[in-house]
Amino acid sequence: MVVSRRTFLSAAATSMAFGAFAARAQDGASQAETYLNEVTGYGPLVRDPKGMIDLPAGFRYRVIAQVGETMSDGLLLPGKFDGMGCFAAGDDKVLLVRNHEMSASDVEKTAFGPRQSLIDRIDRSRVWDFNGDGAAFAGGTSTQLYNLKTGQTERQHMSIAGTLVNCAGGVTPWGSWLTCEETTLAAGARAGKSHGYVFEVPSAHIGLVEPVALTGMGRFKHEAACVDPRTGVVYLTEDVADSLFYRYLPNDRRNLAAGGRLQALGLVDAPEGGDTRNQSEKSFATGGWKDVRWIDLDGVDSPNDDLRRRGHKAGAAIVARGEGLFFGNGELYFTATSGGPKGAGQIFRYVPSAVEGQPGEADQPGKLQLFVESQNTSVLDYADNLVVAPWGHVIVCEDRYSDTLRNHLRGITPEGKVYTLARNVHAANAEFAGACFSPDGGTLFVNLQNPGFTLAISGPWGEVKA
Repeated sequence: MVVSRRTFLSAAATSMAFGAFAARAQDGASQAETYLNEVTGYGPLVRDPKGMIDLPAGFRYRVIAQVGETMSDGLLLPGKFDGMGCFAAGDDKVLLVRNHEMSASDVEKTAFGPRQSLIDRIDRSRVWDFNGDGAAFAGGTSTQLYNLKTGQTERQHMSIAGTLVNCAGGVTPWGSWLTCEETTLAAGARAGKSHGYVFEVPSAHIGLVEPVALTGMGRFKHEAACVDPRTGVVYLTEDVADSLFYRYLPNDRRNLAAGGRLQALGLVDAPEGGDTRNQSEKSFATGGWKDVRWIDLDGVDSPNDDLRRRGHKAGAAIVARGEGLFFGNGELYFTATSGGPKGAGQIFRYVPSAVEGQPGEADQPGKLQLFVESQNTSVLDYADNLVVAPWGHVIVCEDRYSDTLRNHLRGITPEGKVYTLARNVHAANAEFAGACFSPDGGTLFVNLQNPGFTLAISGPWGEVKA
């Protein structure tokens, strides 16, 4: 299959004007391969003379944000770039809302500078929490207004502050970003408030939003979220070895803080609680489908970090580190980063019921497919953040940490075949994160988590060979 340019948005017409900070994949011999492709994709990767990322011939990138930059609000762009969403802003502009996975122990590369010297530049009442020493916690999100046509950042600022370990999240159909805390640090000596929540950040808001914990979505090690635009149901992943896969049925789909029902996914053929991990035994065939059921959870804001264990006892299925999550065309995909017999990762696909979350759902259940299960780490290793591309392929960020391994961006066809889109050569132990496309489909934005870069990638997207 070759995706034609005409059927895919004419990527060349929407590519950016790159300048001094751009790098182009040149013709010539590629770097020694450290990956295997199941299908051709865009062809071999070409060595990047600037030592950032290797891309196929014809592709290019621009560094559009870097840790430590002074932002429009006078604060510094903090480190640990992670999940990210992209929103149309009119006139060839987009808004990027970017997570910063900063923990309670992070005191360097924060937005507030050395010894919190810049903290008075913001309204302290809009900081979610402070540590025991009175310093604002370093997690949160930054928002960047970026001009696709000129390749310039026009504004950048912190948009939520005082949260912790903002890992992934998800976009909403109404233009906000759901940022998720991957921690269950409790209020006490180290923190003034409990953590482990989802917060909503309107993309167009300038300055810090008032932080409101969406407690109805549960308190656990949140990873990512996505919203079905048809039903308003919010789906959620949890990054622990024995996690659950959740859904939230909001009372008001445009006001997620108004409460709702939190449920966990179970398998109809395993009422006692299934195990999707395929680690001790193969219980889920690759490519196979299973009918699902949804189990009501109570005490979702428990201080004991026991929600998943109570869910297991109620019959919810176990997932191996649920991470990346994205809603595509009538279906969603999520990763189980350490699933499978080799512990190298799985990707699941879920098709909601025609009556998702409504009476009659038991007679027309949603269906879960084991879409991909890695059998070879050179093909796919530790799939984390993901996004569905405009041409229907899934683009996946790897995040295996090693002193020698280099993480990749992988593409996956609708048939579940893997190809390689990019390789990080900047540094070991630097994962790709936050992959998302501009609304016109011409630019892929992605983060290198450490030390902290956001890249804009363009190229002949329509020439993928699958």
